[in-house]
Amino acid sequence: MQASGSKSSNSGRGSFSETREGLKVRTTNANAYGRAQEEVNKDEAFKVMETRPSWEVSPGQAFPLGVSQVDNGINFAIFSQHATAVTLCLVLPKRESIDTLDGGTIELALDPHLNKTGDIWHIRIEDLARSNVLYGYRIDGSQDWGKGHRFDRSIVLVDPYAKLVEGRRYFGDISKKFSKFLGTYDFDSLPFDWGENYKLPNVAEKDLVIYEMNVRAFTMDESSGLDNNIRGSYLGVIEKIPHLLELGINAVELLPIFEFDELELQRRPNPRDHMINTWGYSTINFFAPMSRYASAGGGPANASQEFKQMVKALHSASIEVILDVVYNHTNEADDPNPYTTSFRGIDNKVYYMLDDKGQLLNFSGCGNTLNCNHPVVMELILDSLRHWVTEYHVDGFRFDLASILCRGTDGSPLNAPPLIRAIAKDAVLSRCKIIAEPWDCGGLYLVGSFPNWDRWAEWNGKYRDDVRRFIKGDSGTKGSFATRVSGSSDLYRVNKRRPYHGINFVIAHDGFSLHDLVSYNLKHNEANGEGGNDGCNDNFSWNCGFEGETDDTSIRALRSRQMKNFHLALMVSQGIPMMLMGDEYGHTRYGNNNSYGHDSAINFLLWDQLDARKGDHFRFFSNVIKYRLGHKIFSHENFLSENEITWHEDNWDNYESKFLAFTLHDKSGGDVYLAFNAHDYFLKVLLPTPPTKRRWYRVVDTNLESPDDLVLDGVPGIGKTYSIAPYSSILLEAKF
Repeated sequence: MQASGSKSSNSGRGSFSETREGLKVRTTNANAYGRAQEEVNKDEAFKVMETRPSWEVSPGQAFPLGVSQVDNGINFAIFSQHATAVTLCLVLPKRESIDTLDGGTIELALDPHLNKTGDIWHIRIEDLARSNVLYGYRIDGSQDWGKGHRFDRSIVLVDPYAKLVEGRRYFGDISKKFSKFLGTYDFDSLPFDWGENYKLPNVAEKDLVIYEMNVRAFTMDESSGLDNNIRGSYLGVIEKIPHLLELGINAVELLPIFEFDELELQRRPNPRDHMINTWGYSTINFFAPMSRYASAGGGPANASQEFKQMVKALHSASIEVILDVVYNHTNEADDPNPYTTSFRGIDNKVYYMLDDKGQLLNFSGCGNTLNCNHPVVMELILDSLRHWVTEYHVDGFRFDLASILCRGTDGSPLNAPPLIRAIAKDAVLSRCKIIAEPWDCGGLYLVGSFPNWDRWAEWNGKYRDDVRRFIKGDSGTKGSFATRVSGSSDLYRVNKRRPYHGINFVIAHDGFSLHDLVSYNLKHNEANGEGGNDGCNDNFSWNCGFEGETDDTSIRALRSRQMKNFHLALMVSQGIPMMLMGDEYGHTRYGNNNSYGHDSAINFLLWDQLDARKGDHFRFFSNVIKYRLGHKIFSHENFLSENEITWHEDNWDNYESKFLAFTLHDKSGGDVYLAFNAHDYFLKVLLPTPPTKRRWYRVVDTNLESPDDLVLDGVPGIGKTYSIAPYSSILLEAKF
């Protein structure tokens, strides 16, 4: 029916009657509904519900987009510039299952003369339930692919502005792999109680120590010791906050927690149809928290509440929450194998970058590229970011493949991208940390030159590469290593940028784990079905003399030493250090390089090994972090001056030199001496004279066994020289 009632009505209002012409209910095949585009059954029948609701409807309003409360009604509004027909689809509460739809879908065809303002379609329904209603849209329009259109009214689409998304209830439930995804809302729950004494951590950027982690993988393994109902959930993270505090970090960077379909690869036959997307870089919706991270299959409303509980608990522990966000592409893939759930079917020509033949451009490596600097898409992204700050109190964002956000609607690079500027200048986002991954899969590499307005920080990919090469013993890398540990002034000393605009990392979710970095020269991802084409081949890794696992005690000792060398270098470098979940243990999944795996996700924290590891890597890693946070000379506000660092080096031009030593000067005299030996032989070095009335105390020597490898109070008795072992590093502190 025309959803706004009789066109002759002066008020534009109408009501649903008992006439059979009035209300259509679509019954569906549970297995076919919501499949990828090529699998949709287009011959499904319609029938009238035996009990039909009587609703009063009106045209509604164009703003806000999404679902909102208006007087005694619920307003729905969706943008589509090129649609010729829009139908709102509703599934009412008290259904037994989202997959059976409890008898059918109520479909309300919107009248373009009454239910459309500009390019926004809208409707208001009075007395509709205030929660538990599922909704989506069928949208029709031109079938001309050459002009960029991909309309298909057989598919019910998720509202881009849906604040909650319902799908399968349990992560990786293969029996529900063809589950549909629909928007939903909850206006019945009371506002979340953040507490009278609640406050944001407000950690200064220069003092951040970031821990990159996956919500599910953090506690999903049974060795976490958690109840099965909360393993792998937001609530599971809360239970392990004491571990994070013991480790010493003050910010977590969560791999994507926007709603995604972990079984997307299993919807059609392909070489990777045995895989589960464990990391989430395949967004369905930019506003809804991942519903299957709720405890006990609780669904989207519970996921929203429990995510807030997690943020509140982390903030109470003075730990900030940074979200890894993916605004460069969506889950909808490419034209040969589309997985249409939302944007593609709503207005493909607006939401995605296209070439002059209407074909999808692919700068993301995932089949599509979000049209980020189109005004409508830009506003969607800004609205999403503001939502996570105001509704969920998150502290910042790391933007995946952020160079895509610097491309115009035709894909060409922009010198002053409107979206990047808008994020930097936005009043709501002003308190947030904003971090770019400054490259994309189209070759736009912007490390050190990302448009920043003195606000944007960057993942420093050059730090990763230069530190890896020096620590493993590559010739000719000493100068680059020195530049990186001193704050990468060659990249960030411009305008008002500071050392903390560089995010230093050796390991991240992409590429090798720390254990893999010292155990493999090559990738070994045979099980993932990609034929070794996944990830980067230039990992600058070194297996320390044997490829893979070994019982050779000398190789294992060298690997342990190298992992400590990497961590020490990271934590004494100027800038913001970031480490990966599991770094403190060095767990491995054999050179993983992409975001797909079995449900035993990458880099589990194996909690049953925690006590044994505390005497070695965990103890070392946590104490180095605490030492950094206790000594401000590692986190200068500005780039180091000549009075703040002394390089003990007169051999810069020696290509074969793999030794670097320097002293960081403290105004109070508590200088710190650091030396890194990447040669395969011992070096006896002459130590600089300590400040007046002080002597050198050994804090770190990575060649020593635990607990002597790190003594926070320092070990006295250091003479004028020190013999530094092959592939090892030392830290000395000048003390009275």
